[in-house]
Parts: sequence; C-alpha cells; structure tokens
Amino acid sequence: MKDETRINHPPNIELPADNHPLNLPVFQNVKWETDSIEEGLRLLRGERAGFFYSRISNPTVRQLELLLADLQGREDCLASASGVNAVTQTLFGLTEARNHVIFFVEGYGPTRQIIRKMLTRFGVTHSMLSIDDLEGLENELASRRTKLVFFESPTNPVNKIADIASITRLAQTHGALTVLDNTAAGFHQHGEFPVDFFVHSLTKFTTGAGDVMGGAVIADRARLDLLRADYRLFGAQLDPLSASLMVRGMKTYFVRYRAQSAAALAVARFLEQHPGCTKVRYPGLESSPKHALARQQMRDFGTVICVDLKAGYEGGRRFAEALQLFARTPSFGSTESLVMPPQMMQPKDFSAEQLRAAEIGEGTVRLSVGLENVEDLKADLARALEIAAAGPGA
Repeated sequence: MKDETRINHPPNIELPADNHPLNLPVFQNVKWETDSIEEGLRLLRGERAGFFYSRISNPTVRQLELLLADLQGREDCLASASGVNAVTQTLFGLTEARNHVIFFVEGYGPTRQIIRKMLTRFGVTHSMLSIDDLEGLENELASRRTKLVFFESPTNPVNKIADIASITRLAQTHGALTVLDNTAAGFHQHGEFPVDFFVHSLTKFTTGAGDVMGGAVIADRARLDLLRADYRLFGAQLDPLSASLMVRGMKTYFVRYRAQSAAALAVARFLEQHPGCTKVRYPGLESSPKHALARQQMRDFGTVICVDLKAGYEGGRRFAEALQLFARTPSFGSTESLVMPPQMMQPKDFSAEQLRAAEIGEGTVRLSVGLENVEDLKADLARALEIAAAGPGA
C-alpha cells in the first residue's frame, strides 16, 4: 500500500467489548458502510439497525434525540438545525392545501410569519385567536374542519399561561392535532398532557451557554413517522458536534433551570414592588392572572420576565442601555442575563388592535434571568430604572 493510499485508509480502532467510554464519541462522520450491499439495502428499508448517511441519522445526534424524548415523556424525537426550522418542518409536514390551522396572537413572531405568509402561499388557511379565548377556540373548531392547533405556554414574550388540558381536549373532540412550542417551559414540563407534538428551540436550555443552535420536535413514534421522511428531505439536520455539546450541557440542565427559575421569581418580586414598573408578568408571581393554573401545570416557572415600564418606549431604550449585567440581545435560557428593549420587541406585522390583544405595549421589555448573583441583578435593574425614569439627558 502506497502512502497516498494509506493516509486515506487509516487503521481502525476497535474497543474491547468490556471497555466502554463514559461519553459517546462524537461521530463527526457523514457516511457508513456495511459488509455487503444486501445488508446496506436492509438498513435502508428499516429491516435492521445501523447508520448509512448523517442526513438520515447519526449516532451522536440520535443520543440527544432519545434523551430529549425521554425527558418530555414521549417515544421519539427529530433534531434539526434551529428552533425555527423545527417549527417550519413540523408545520409543513403536517399540513397540505385546503387544511386549516389555528394559532394565537400571543406567540413567537417567526411562527406567526410562517403560518400567515408561507403556509398561505401553499393554500393553508388560518385563524388567529387569543390564548385566553377558549370559547372562541371551541367555536372556531366547531365551525370548520381544522388540521392542527399550534400554541405556546408560557407564551413568548408576555408569559401568558395556556390552559393545556382545555386546548388539547377541544382539539381532540374536533379531530385536530395539537402542537405545543414548549421551549420556555423546558424539556421536563407538560409531558403529562395529551399534546401530539412538542417543538423546542434547543438553542436556549440544552447548553445554557448560547454556543450552539438547534431545534427538535418530540412525539410518540407513530406521530413522528408522519414527519420523518419530510425532515430528511429538508436537509436541515443537526450537526454531530453541536449535538455532542448539547448532550454534555444537558447534564447540568436541571441545576441551571431550577436555579435560574428561582432567581427569576426573586427578580420578578423585586420589580413588582418598583414604582418604575406598571406591570410585571411572571407565572410564579401570586399576582399573575393565571398563577393557579401555572402552579397546576408547572413545577418550575421559567427564566423569562416580561415588564411594562412606566417610562415608555424611549424609557425602555434608556433602561436597556443602562443595564450592565444584562446583554442587549435576543434569546433566553443562557447563564448570562439578557434584555430585549421595546425597540427589539415590537411586532412589525401587528395592527394596533392586535398589539393590544397581544398585550405588548410601548414600554414592554423582556428579561431573561441568568446565573448571576440575584442581589447584583436587582442593583443593576434598580439603577437602570432610575435612569429610565429621569428622562433623556439626565
């Protein structure tokens, strides 16, 4: 064997059967072969276990998928390149022309745009309601055949709590599927409800470091088989290195999520008493309109706080720019605290009436609480609120 050949066929290393690595190796690999073509064909037909091409499946990614499915209380999971991709592929995989989708004004902007713009181009109709309007949901489901109901809890950005039991019951009664964007609640909550599909942005809580991007849809295997072929054809699979970082990061998931949730509750209580805040929306607050429902549905209330500032739109700018411990950037769930000012929060596709229904005001700010010392965060917020209230040039 000449050197040019040797370097393309390096020695294979096989571990003894009783010699196991504690962490699964990163299979930074695209292709696998079998000892015969017939075995390769059996693999492609699903008649045997194994791997063929990483766009179809990869061992490192598969470990993450099975871990997340188990946490969510379902059988299987498909990981993808981003949270928005998981939403998009799920919506496209479950709908076709002349189907109808119901979603809610309180929700993630890109999801709304996918439904209102992209699905509409392919003949899928939609209705947009308020997550609080269960009577309207029942009437809409009764008046027209609906393929699926897409919702969030807590909603992004204003932290409304959906009545998951009622929404799933109404959908089942009228033959509609349910898709819950469970990103804010995390992988360990809401699995006891009969939701058909959970979608997650893995960018938030898997590592907590804001260093990888990914998405996932989680369901029982028969449900997920409705999406599997389309997922492969979209070609937006999660890469193995990101998956390995997520598996590693998930080892501290509960420590991070619970500590950040406790800190968020302490910060929310502090803000609720501050005269610079007109409204503080956090499910763990006893003053929250759906606090009792949140306590029934959730074990931890999450890391996101939504605040309405008395200083309004420009006051929100001053507030965000005065903060020293909160990075002015999107997303949530990372170990550092983040802020989204009104200038980054206002939906561009909403009418004034829809903005009121969504409860996003001119002074609405979203905070994501990290793992800093709570007293340091309170001091930083208090100083920024003073600057916001003082007005321009103060």
